[in-house]
Amino acid sequence: MKKHVVILEARGGSDKGPYGFRKDSKPIIDSFKKRGWSAEIIFYRDEDRGEIYRYIHEKADAYISRVNPGNLPDETGYFQMLKELVSNGIEGLPHPDAMVAYGAKNSVEKLKGTDIVPEDVYAYYDFDTLKENLPKSLAKGVRVIKQNRGSTGEGIWRVEVIEKDKYKGKIPLDAKLKLTEAKDNHTEEKSLQDFLEFCIQYLEGPNGMLLDMPFLDRIIEGEIRVLMLRNKVVNVVHKKPAQTKDAFSATLFSGAKYRYDKPDKWPELVKLVEGMVPTMQKRLGNYDLPLIWTADFILDTDKKTGNDKYVLGEINASCVGFTTSLELSEDIADEVLALLDAESAVNNRWAAFTR
Repeated sequence: MKKHVVILEARGGSDKGPYGFRKDSKPIIDSFKKRGWSAEIIFYRDEDRGEIYRYIHEKADAYISRVNPGNLPDETGYFQMLKELVSNGIEGLPHPDAMVAYGAKNSVEKLKGTDIVPEDVYAYYDFDTLKENLPKSLAKGVRVIKQNRGSTGEGIWRVEVIEKDKYKGKIPLDAKLKLTEAKDNHTEEKSLQDFLEFCIQYLEGPNGMLLDMPFLDRIIEGEIRVLMLRNKVVNVVHKKPAQTKDAFSATLFSGAKYRYDKPDKWPELVKLVEGMVPTMQKRLGNYDLPLIWTADFILDTDKKTGNDKYVLGEINASCVGFTTSLELSEDIADEVLALLDAESAVNNRWAAFTR
């Protein structure tokens, strides 16, 4: 082993400290040093892709990706480089395919019908499907439409039909909509036709997609973010939207208030999430779990029992931060080294016995 790990970051973004890198990356480096390993941060740019690939392949045992794809002009080259590294013996944390599978908004749609996602969730990959199906789902009630990429609530819209009682069944294209974006809770009005055309931008490109799910009124009680270290819950963040008209966003930028809890304050949720991990892993491609990832939940009420239930809103796996719990760097380093030690015990040329 080379006993070296590279942490990949991208320049820019609101998650950086005064020296340009993430505030919670340096603690990871320090934790590796305590264990006799070295680690460093490399800023990815497409222009440097070949040089970065050769450096990591020669010097490192693993990479930890902490790049928000939204901070890259085009993420294609980045994922190509990661795939090449993994295929040539570098441990990927996470594997690039796992990053896509867990981080894409359609991960929620792939889990529908489970204990954490209702059936009434849809993914749209082209305009014709969007135009055909969104008017039908709007007839059921208020919806949330989410673009595949983006961060801090950008491209996440609460969509409500104005004067809905005028219509029966499929909502017509000239119906007026009230739209609220999670980025800053601002509202605007558009006809359904205009909103459909506006959404074309979210369908463009190889990763274009929209998620359509019901709006849950209890979001005003707060969104609950579960921070995972592979298959274990390590922290829970309760994010309560600002108490202002139309507010539903749980981002700090929009004025939401955050409370940071230990897992033992949320025993039912922890049991649910950790119990769901095998199902999530199977439905999302059977990849190794990401190193650090989050699952965001909203409270709903079970119509049959009247009890609380947790509904998954999204999964994040690309660049999850833990600045409020920097001590987690110790657990992260231990997990990485245990994984590398386990991997080194197996010669990858010979397949394991399977029945």
